[in-house]
Amino acid sequence: MRVLGINAIFHDPAAALVIDGHTVAAAEEERFSRRKHGKRPVPFSAWELPEMAARWCLEKAGLTPADLDAVAYSYDPALAEDDTAPWEALRTEYARRAPQFLATALPGLDPEIVRFVPHHAAHAASTGLAAPFGGNCAVLVADGRGECGSYLAGRYEDQALVRLAEQRLPHSLGLLYEDLTEHLGFLRSSDEYKVMALASHAEPVHLDLMREHITTADGGFRIVPIEWNTLAKPPDGELLQEHAELAASVQRRLEEVLLELTTWLHEQTGERRLAMAGGVALNCVANTRIFAEGPFDDVWVQPAAGDSGTALGAALHVASGEPLAPMPGADLGRSWSDDEIEQVLKTAKVVYEKPADLAAVVARALADDKIVAWFQGRSEYGPRALGRRSLLANPCYAANLERMNDVKGREQFRPIAPMVLESRAHELFERGPVPSPYMLFVHDVRPEWRDRIPAVVHVDGTARAQTVADDPLLERVLEDFDRRTGVPVVVNTSLNTAGRPMVDSPRDALECFGSSPIDLLAIGPFVVRR
Repeated sequence: MRVLGINAIFHDPAAALVIDGHTVAAAEEERFSRRKHGKRPVPFSAWELPEMAARWCLEKAGLTPADLDAVAYSYDPALAEDDTAPWEALRTEYARRAPQFLATALPGLDPEIVRFVPHHAAHAASTGLAAPFGGNCAVLVADGRGECGSYLAGRYEDQALVRLAEQRLPHSLGLLYEDLTEHLGFLRSSDEYKVMALASHAEPVHLDLMREHITTADGGFRIVPIEWNTLAKPPDGELLQEHAELAASVQRRLEEVLLELTTWLHEQTGERRLAMAGGVALNCVANTRIFAEGPFDDVWVQPAAGDSGTALGAALHVASGEPLAPMPGADLGRSWSDDEIEQVLKTAKVVYEKPADLAAVVARALADDKIVAWFQGRSEYGPRALGRRSLLANPCYAANLERMNDVKGREQFRPIAPMVLESRAHELFERGPVPSPYMLFVHDVRPEWRDRIPAVVHVDGTARAQTVADDPLLERVLEDFDRRTGVPVVVNTSLNTAGRPMVDSPRDALECFGSSPIDLLAIGPFVVRR
């Protein structure tokens, strides 16, 4: 069965292709359009489809739209309730017309094969049916909203979703965090990770109030509206301690609520394994508390846990009548051959070289405190750079935190992450899971290592580590850097600048390299120097 999954309704439009139970390709529209998050999550944008991502997925498999057996759309307008919010009916109408829009965007597609998949069922399938452990598991989805809810808890039994609890709107952990994000002067449905980073800079002084306003019962939760202005006025150009204290209070209560919900879910299912998705599942601090303090032995989070992942989830949901293979990894996007990359370099008229040992060249540059743009293989699906489209640096110098944030044009309170050999991770990090290939958990940095890798140690002593295995080239970089410095870790952050999508194509890589103080670009087997 050949199923194309589509996410388009809110934000992060994406497409994914599942053939005979195997995930073949998945990509976000932003990587093609170069528009961050693809579009803004407003009703007026609901008609916009991931046309370029969908066409690429089909091209990757050598298919035409007419070859598809089904198209799975990750929203069911039949479940949407009448909403008095301005223009919300327009979103529902656009969803109803999605089959016709898709047939126009993908000539040859039969609109009759489009199937609507409930939004949270798509989220659930993206993790429960894609998890590497396979088989039955508990599943938890929490985000801003779907058709009329914001949360689902259940289990998968023989690839079938059993719903145990759901939370209807207006109660929403995701929308609560979005509201706080907007109150603190950031862009909602985009900058929530900044609030998580800010929270580490203060104590949760309003925690008792948060516990009064955000409560759990019977596997669900209730949220009494919070008057943010009474706790901290919106920033007037500068974030103050009171803003960090508010962020810390909401973050801590979110962690507690998720622990309470997962404990309930474990009691209901008795499962040892938990799969998570939804935008809230991108909160890596909360994920670590669930792993370290919760009742489940194994916790897996979909690397594209936000709405982009529902494209894959919708396709898996529709394909669940046949045996499904676990998701093979996050590197599901575009790649270029060595010849194609070299032609781009020639066209750009840049000076480049092809070293005999690329890993050694990169490791030497990092040991010499150079910043390296790393462009290799297929691009990542989801918001994390995982060694395909990354900026690498030396973690041994504390000044590199400010330096990297300056390169990317980011706020200085935001951390940068370490990439570590999986075989060495336990020497440096604790509490978080190992392996941790998708950078979705935080780890405590062991005290004896904090002064050795200060650039990647957050203010609270944690690091969002990515473990590396089964990637020979990247492993050789880490091994060579270790031989030169005695440190099996390098800085890894996304290859982009603030407000721009992650680099995807060779042209994108050259544009980023040319406009930023990056010292070396390692692109395929080639090196471009500043």
